[in-house]
Amino acid sequence: MELKPFENKIWLASPTMHGDEIRYVQEAYETNWMSTVGANINVIEQMAAEKVGCKYAVALSCGTAALHLAMKLAGVKPGDKVFCSDVTFAATVNPIVYEKAIPVFIDTERDTWNMDPVALEKAFQLHPEVKVVVIVHLYGTPAKMDELKAVCDRYGAVIVEDAAESFGATYKGIQTGKFGAYNCISFNGNKIITGSSGGMLLTDDLDAANKARKWSTQSRENAPWYQHEETGYNYRMSNVIAGVVRGQIPYLEAHIAQKRAIYERYQEGFKDLPVTMNPYDAVNSVPNFWLSCLLIHEDAMCPQVLGENKALYREEKGKSCPTQILETLASYNAEGRPIWKPMHMQPIYRMHDFVTTEGDGRGRSNAYIPGSGEDVGLDIFNRGLCLPSDNKMTPEEQSQIIEIVKNCFA
Repeated sequence: MELKPFENKIWLASPTMHGDEIRYVQEAYETNWMSTVGANINVIEQMAAEKVGCKYAVALSCGTAALHLAMKLAGVKPGDKVFCSDVTFAATVNPIVYEKAIPVFIDTERDTWNMDPVALEKAFQLHPEVKVVVIVHLYGTPAKMDELKAVCDRYGAVIVEDAAESFGATYKGIQTGKFGAYNCISFNGNKIITGSSGGMLLTDDLDAANKARKWSTQSRENAPWYQHEETGYNYRMSNVIAGVVRGQIPYLEAHIAQKRAIYERYQEGFKDLPVTMNPYDAVNSVPNFWLSCLLIHEDAMCPQVLGENKALYREEKGKSCPTQILETLASYNAEGRPIWKPMHMQPIYRMHDFVTTEGDGRGRSNAYIPGSGEDVGLDIFNRGLCLPSDNKMTPEEQSQIIEIVKNCFA
């Protein structure tokens, strides 16, 4: 196959629109419901609640807003420690800090790249006072929820489920976004269902849903004038954005099928390379395959150094590294991304506790101690990358992506 740069850029994950979206946006325009109330909001709250299996849904401006209100609903107070998945986007963690609480990062397990239940147990042994745990389903792959929930139940901790990336994925037949007391999904522009922005808080607690609605509209009291008795936020979703989401949700299963086909084509195409795809538990879970990711075998890694803002590598025959593959894809007008850099390695959070499975579980406490425990998340970050996973990518275009990656190992 002759490899030439793509005429049209191959994106990591971009919105896939169907036409119904503009109809509901037009409806909002024509009826003049352009603010944070309207039929589109009401409909998508019902659609999301029914899909996930929660009783109540609150449409918000973004997934981060949902996570912030979840922290408040969970009772997080200044100075509290909160356990959190380590390999994730910063939006999972920042809402903890909004409430002036202290995130403690729990290392990753290799089977799903999500929070390790053994490390979580050790974290509770170190910090038995913790009462809130934020669990992420990375790249649309469900975490080991039975094991994680059992640990949380033993210590009386509330689960906040960050299902921002996993809308439509299931664990033992149950939708992600159903397992926590407070659960969050995202409709950001690159998600499997998008509104260009937007998010949703899901819960079975009516009082919690009502509190979230109130907080998200500046905590206005039920009075004839503007009365405010607690801090509020401008977090409610626009009826216009909700129109886009309303047109998208019916296509969720079709998008998942397309994403799964992309994952399986990569899996087949790379079968002779020293790599593996991002793993999942095929017995108990069905991911939404939001992003297809690749992990290079240790003995097939060429030398690579990752700094704070730059990466360097040295080519070696028969070997490659994420930096080389990402730079090569970019040279062909295709977008890949690094794996999320673990939160415990981020400059802003580097001095926070990080708990691993080894030894007493204390991977680090207020200082980085190399070699103090296996750092699974950091290893995945060093050896992994996110491949172009746009569901508008044709099989022919994906075949070229596969050849480009293969050539990096030539």
